[in-house]
Amino acid sequence: MTKILMVCLGNICRSPLAEGILRSKLSNNFIVDSAGTGGWHAGELPDRRSIEIANKNGLDITNQRARKFTKNDFTDFDIIYAMDSSNLKDILQLAPDENAKSKVHLILNELYPNENKDVPDPYYGQNDGFEKVYNMLDKACSNIAKKIMI
Repeated sequence: MTKILMVCLGNICRSPLAEGILRSKLSNNFIVDSAGTGGWHAGELPDRRSIEIANKNGLDITNQRARKFTKNDFTDFDIIYAMDSSNLKDILQLAPDENAKSKVHLILNELYPNENKDVPDPYYGQNDGFEKVYNMLDKACSNIAKKIMI
């Protein structure tokens, strides 16, 4: 069973959306979870705007609760997707070895290979930022699903 982890800063905006989107595209043979490099929102629901855009697209992410990324995630997950280069750097600093580092990828490289583009953090922006982020993640997750279900 393949286990995939989505990681952003606080685990309330981007990574919960990515978790919900990818989970909707995969069979039950996959486990998808999310975490944040910061733990200040631990135990909280996703941001209401993430919940709203997910609902608008037929997804319910209200069963998710924020948690902080830990070193154990390198053991527990096969693939780890960072939402941006800052999160990527923070995750890689915790990696115990090269094998762990090899599991970590920028999610938008699934759309734009080797371009190292960031999913923008919509937290402080306008509500349309959540829609833009949703659309980016939906496309990236479609590519991920096609790739891993081969």
